[in-house]
Amino acid sequence: MMPIAPEIGHSLHDLLKADPGRFAESARAMTVPDLAEALRTLPPDQATDMVCALPFDVAVALFDEPELEGHRIAIAQRLPRDEATRLIEAMSADQQADLLRELEPADRKRLLEVLDPATRESMTVLLAWPPDSAGGIMTTEFTAVPAEWTAGRVLAHLRQVAETKETIYAVYVVEEGTGRLQHVVSLRELLQADESTPVRRVAPKRRLITIPPGASRLDAARVIGKYNLLALPVVDETRKLLGIVTVDDVIDALVAEQTRQVQRLGGLEALDLPYTEIGFGAMIRKRAGWLCALFIGEMLTATAMGHFEEEIARAVVLSLFIPLIISSGGNSGSQATSLIIRALALRELTLRDWWRVALRELPSGLMLGSILGVIGVIRILLWQTMGWYDYGAHAVLVAVTVGLALVGVVTFGSMAGSLLPFLLRRLGFDPASASAPFVATLVDVTGLVIYFSVALLVLRGTLL
Repeated sequence: MMPIAPEIGHSLHDLLKADPGRFAESARAMTVPDLAEALRTLPPDQATDMVCALPFDVAVALFDEPELEGHRIAIAQRLPRDEATRLIEAMSADQQADLLRELEPADRKRLLEVLDPATRESMTVLLAWPPDSAGGIMTTEFTAVPAEWTAGRVLAHLRQVAETKETIYAVYVVEEGTGRLQHVVSLRELLQADESTPVRRVAPKRRLITIPPGASRLDAARVIGKYNLLALPVVDETRKLLGIVTVDDVIDALVAEQTRQVQRLGGLEALDLPYTEIGFGAMIRKRAGWLCALFIGEMLTATAMGHFEEEIARAVVLSLFIPLIISSGGNSGSQATSLIIRALALRELTLRDWWRVALRELPSGLMLGSILGVIGVIRILLWQTMGWYDYGAHAVLVAVTVGLALVGVVTFGSMAGSLLPFLLRRLGFDPASASAPFVATLVDVTGLVIYFSVALLVLRGTLL
């Protein structure tokens, strides 16, 4: 789907000022995600004017749309207090919680005080869990019925509450009084059952697929994907049903998580807002820390070169291949890091698998380094033979030095890049912090040490 052009948002705002009736018709004709995207292209004041002019049901659907996330808090703060309260109370519970999390604690407390008791109680439950947990992305708008109800009574109940529930495709049978989950029945099974059949007997007993509220949202996504669920029940240690995680919420959570992972892999802190909406100062703060750390790390490269200053002065030809050597090691390390971080994220690997990775990456690094080493040797000898460059009387030894150094540097880069994510995970950090720039900086320094150490062994008594 093509993104909404910024001109559409401004056109809608112009239409609002010229003809509010036509604006409402045009807004209803648009899909809610497109309308949300159009509003995001506008300044908050103009977007607020449009929300105030929308039919209430459209405004509620708009505020429920994740596409508006990051912008809706600015709109809510500009709405009249009564209108904002009414709008928030009509939102789905999980989106209410997301909006409240965006507020400063003092503003959140004031808003909770004016919400109706039922909404306030629901928000208290949801906000108690971290936003990246199953409890943090679950909704309390599910359909739960006592085991004694008949299929006909459940269907009649669904007709009454369908508008207020996140999903009605699954009905959760709970123990009356305790709320403990006993059974799950699909809407299809209800429609096919005799209306006099107790709901607990509508479908064959099956193993209940649930998740605790403290589990990560990525765990929830894996369970939903593994069992092809539309919704996943969230239960506490007593198996009391607390809420459900729906597949659309999981998709939104996965997109947000992958965005953060990609940003960390690029060598910066994860952004809290879309790129076009984050302020200049915040952008500098997010990027400067990592850049400074990487810059300080790269200073060690100059230190390493200073240590081998005498060797470089005696064999200047070696300096020609420094960029080649360290970039090859950095590239191999970045490749390995990307593969391992992804495998850890998908639970294809665990911390105990580090030795398997090491045994796999060692021969891989040696083979990859050998391939690059052969190419490097051929290149130097070809240039020398064709007369395109004179590497001196010891060109063959220079070629051997470069070839062996490439084997060592690429092997070290593969090993460091593959094992660093395990080390960070073991220390309690996000493995994505082992970003490509970080690994490249590490390999730059060690690559120089390996290169000149090989040169000392091969060229001793000739150039050195």
